[in-house]
Amino acid sequence: MQKIYKSAAEALDGLLHDGMFIAAGGFGLCGIPELLLQSIKEAGTRDLTFASNNAGVDDFGIGILLQTRQVRKMISSYVGENAEFMRQYLAGELELEFNPQGTLAERMRAGGAGIPGFYTATGVGTVIAEGKEIKNFNGKDYIMETGLFADLSIVKAWKADDTGNLVFRKTARNFNPPAAMCGKVCVAEVEEIVPCGSLDPDMIHLPGIYVHRLIQGDHEKRIEQRTIRAA
Repeated sequence: MQKIYKSAAEALDGLLHDGMFIAAGGFGLCGIPELLLQSIKEAGTRDLTFASNNAGVDDFGIGILLQTRQVRKMISSYVGENAEFMRQYLAGELELEFNPQGTLAERMRAGGAGIPGFYTATGVGTVIAEGKEIKNFNGKDYIMETGLFADLSIVKAWKADDTGNLVFRKTARNFNPPAAMCGKVCVAEVEEIVPCGSLDPDMIHLPGIYVHRLIQGDHEKRIEQRTIRAA
């Protein structure tokens, strides 16, 4: 299977439609699929549901899709650093489903493993548990969370070989592997594509069986908050 495409637009061709559910990797602005997000903006696809740890900042990451009102719902853990996100949510223009970070990661991983639901103690006794099934195991309450099954996964990796095996760079791995697993189709953007056999099998973080399309590109890698000290 030929997995390498020339551009983000070509890699997303035929995959986008209004009302779709997209799982996106990244944490803050670290390891986000910035090229694919820009291409989705340019495609004008609307009424999107995103499962992502957060929505970037106002002018980068998923934030650019909030500006153009292309996102209908966010399934997220953290919504700081984005004034437009806050404005739309408080105005009732954006639907939000809060998830603890570990729960969100496991919902993605569970979807990728074909697991429709699981029980967790995280969120018991809080608003997170409202409307969810509660079951007692060995004297302790757990709430049932459902696996996430996305129409499309978009992720960012450091290196790939031409079969789609991915290697992530340090903390930029974050939500990318579970996000990649839970989509019917996964498109990955990477900094470098190397020939098959170039990657140490023991260093591969995500097997190519999960990755359907690849692009290589230049990335801005914007820093969300820069803190320095005086010389």
